[in-house]
Amino acid sequence: MTDLEELKQRVRRLQSRAATSKTQLHDLAECLPNHWTEIVVVAEKTFDAFAQLDAAKRELAALENSR
Repeated sequence: MTDLEELKQRVRRLQSRAATSKTQLHDLAECLPNHWTEIVVVAEKTFDAFAQLDAAKRELAALENSR
């Protein structure tokens, strides 16, 4: 598998992870004020997922543009 294919696969996995995190954050928000103590943990997890996705997308774009 080439670097480009591996990176595309990684972006797809990160997109899935980010979407799952976003859904969990949304579900938590709908349940407020119940489980309010989980806000920071779920928000940090969601932030990290999207930060990793953004970095991978930038890396993929750079790799595609260099070819």
